[in-house]
Amino acid sequence: MNRSILGNISPTVVALGAVSFLTDLSSEMIYPLLPVFLSSVLGAGAFAIGLIEGVAEMTASVFKIVSGYLTDRTGTRRPYVVWGYTLSSTARPLIGLVRLWPLVLVLRFVDRVGKGIRTSPRDALIADVTDLRFRGWAYGFHRAMDHAGAIAGPIVAVVLLRWFDASLRSVFLWSALPAALVVLIVLMYVREGGPAARGSSGKGAEGGCTSRRESPDAGNMRDFRLFMSAVVVFTLGNSTDAFLLLRLSSAGVDGTGIALLWSGFHLVKVVSTLAGGRVSDRLGRKPMIVAGWIYYAVVYLLFALLETRGALITTFLLYGVYFGLTEPVERAWVASLVPPRLTGRAFGYYNGAVGIASLPASLIFGLIWQKWGHAYAFATGGVLALLGCLLISGVREKTIHSRR
Repeated sequence: MNRSILGNISPTVVALGAVSFLTDLSSEMIYPLLPVFLSSVLGAGAFAIGLIEGVAEMTASVFKIVSGYLTDRTGTRRPYVVWGYTLSSTARPLIGLVRLWPLVLVLRFVDRVGKGIRTSPRDALIADVTDLRFRGWAYGFHRAMDHAGAIAGPIVAVVLLRWFDASLRSVFLWSALPAALVVLIVLMYVREGGPAARGSSGKGAEGGCTSRRESPDAGNMRDFRLFMSAVVVFTLGNSTDAFLLLRLSSAGVDGTGIALLWSGFHLVKVVSTLAGGRVSDRLGRKPMIVAGWIYYAVVYLLFALLETRGALITTFLLYGVYFGLTEPVERAWVASLVPPRLTGRAFGYYNGAVGIASLPASLIFGLIWQKWGHAYAFATGGVLALLGCLLISGVREKTIHSRR
């Protein structure tokens, strides 16, 4: 396996990390400002925000399932990655031109179609080119680069808003520049892992070196199905983070402050995902995920109870630790719960289930907020996270061996 300057991380994973950095730089110039834009400029309410984000994530999820199936069926990953990033990079900046909130829904739909096309093949490609012993580290690096872009995006937005007196619409349009670089990097540096990486020969992806061997019971789908059930229950309480930003806004944080907090939040996520992925390679996936879901429940219950702006800001920043405990770990575990020939489909089901469950999660959260207030909405999310912990406790941790 060819190695990069990052040691056990493949050059393809490094390229995908750079792509994720620029993609989030572009998208996070928009996302933290979108709730403010929708409510103050376009006149949308909490239910409309929940509808937009829920439909967006559900759309991505359906296409994640389809692309996961097709990437295994065709034996290729790269075309889906290229077209997915191209579609999102084209649609996203156009939000700056709309005058009615339903048009934001349309553009978010197109953007998420692109995300759905690329995500499962990309996640499977990372598994293809990474030795089992280092998958947590590889997914952690990739997620950290994603979050690093989310740090830079709000900072660029603040510079445009404050130093250049740009409007919200102009900020959205400027996001087209990093989006264009994404397409160039994908075309030039992302390479296929090769069919051997998904077969039973044990040969690696880049360079033909032997990379991994599954445990004898890796094909037992019972644990994967139970894992997926737990993920769905948890996700029903994991609504869009736009509601966290809306809560901060209602507590008196202005648009610039929200953008800066969003950047700081992702700084926490960068550190935690790098550390969390690597630690999970040593300690195992299951303990990390259970700890992360319990941590999430505590954070949401705090959002239900706290009222002061300072306490909410602190809790919001600490929320970033949850992602390090779960994001790279869940992906590394998915790749270990199924045979290599089903990796794309497994990621399709995983990513799809998360997004499909996000629609009712966001709609329910928005409805509870409007009818009974934010405290009941956040408390509901915390309780569902704890129920997910009970389910995932029945999933058996696989013993993974690797050889040179």
